[in-house]
Amino acid sequence: MRTQYRSEIVEEAGLDEDPMAQFARWFQQAADSDLFEANAMVVSTATADGRPSSRTVLLKQFDTRGFVFFTNYGSRKVREIDENPYVSLLFPWHPIARQVIVTGRAVRVGRDETAAYFRSRPHGSQLGAWASEQSRVIASRAELDRRYAELAERYPEGEQVPVPPEWGGVRVVPDALEFWQGHENRLHDRLRYVLDGGKWRIERLCP
Repeated sequence: MRTQYRSEIVEEAGLDEDPMAQFARWFQQAADSDLFEANAMVVSTATADGRPSSRTVLLKQFDTRGFVFFTNYGSRKVREIDENPYVSLLFPWHPIARQVIVTGRAVRVGRDETAAYFRSRPHGSQLGAWASEQSRVIASRAELDRRYAELAERYPEGEQVPVPPEWGGVRVVPDALEFWQGHENRLHDRLRYVLDGGKWRIERLCP
């Protein structure tokens, strides 16, 4: 299977000095291209002895501090982050022949920030956060549905659902971001921002 990518060359002079501003520009272009869930990203973590695992989650916030997603703190990804805080994010925007790869260190966000986001979630998603002990073995789908039904009865629509104590945000603070643009003949553009002495340096990588 081979596809020729045809797109404009990405020149260093056209990049923003701030990688988060550059990400915001590409993210908006991806969203404007009607990509399905442009905020979907692959989060890769590893155990203390280096065994990797990956999964797709949704980016919910980003700013100069980094990239934030929300999850159960008992999940495999957070258990691995607790052992080894270094993670990688991948935004696979295949229809527009672009990728963004982020490496950095993961930290938990504050409870106030978690609570503010939790309140913005749909009621059903709030209940789901309580019903699922993420990454834990469960006997059956029926058991999961039973837990949800009990919660729906306890907290009907319109009633405030408390924030689960083991649920919250994770922020990935980047130390490098790579912007990848596909081109024909596999001569892709790979522009990487690297944090160097508190300042961002841009370098071009061979494809």
